[in-house]
Amino acid sequence: MLKIRLARGGAKKRPYYSIVVADSHSPRDGRFIEKVGAYNPLLKKDDAQRLVLKSERISEWLAKGAQPTERVSRFLSTQGLAKWEHGQNPKKGEPHAKAKERVAERAEREAAQAAAAAEAAAAPAVEEDVVEEAAPEQTVAEEAATEEAAPEETVAEMAAAEEPVAEVAQADDAPADEAAPTEA
Repeated sequence: MLKIRLARGGAKKRPYYSIVVADSHSPRDGRFIEKVGAYNPLLKKDDAQRLVLKSERISEWLAKGAQPTERVSRFLSTQGLAKWEHGQNPKKGEPHAKAKERVAERAEREAAQAAAAAEAAAAPAVEEDVVEEAAPEQTVAEEAATEEAAPEETVAEMAAAEEPVAEVAQADDAPADEAAPTEA
């Protein structure tokens, strides 16, 4: 089967394409039958040298049964040599099964979080009313207890902190011979 297709040329990152008629089984840049045009994507879109076609030769090859590729048929439609229509593939942008599963799981998690947030919002509102009513009485009692207990706790903490220091001082004064048997 004959194809009218692009054959890439040019340097790395500087593409230049030849429009060729070739057997569909030959390599992309390999053997071809005839060169019927050129395409330089680096030129501006309004430049005349961006797309050069030999219209008579292309018409002859199309009459002989050569099939243009998708890209070449777009080029030929601008010259009126072939008809090109945008492809109709409704499933092209549709996500696959795994992505659909992930979306469903995410929706379930969000629904569960929203339900939990709604429950949490409803529950504290009831408790806050009860706490607000009892708060003035409790606050006065708690402040009084805290003021009375604070000096006692401070004295107890200071006494507990001093005891280990005294023990360490006694252990340092003891001779090394006496410390060894007690450790063993």
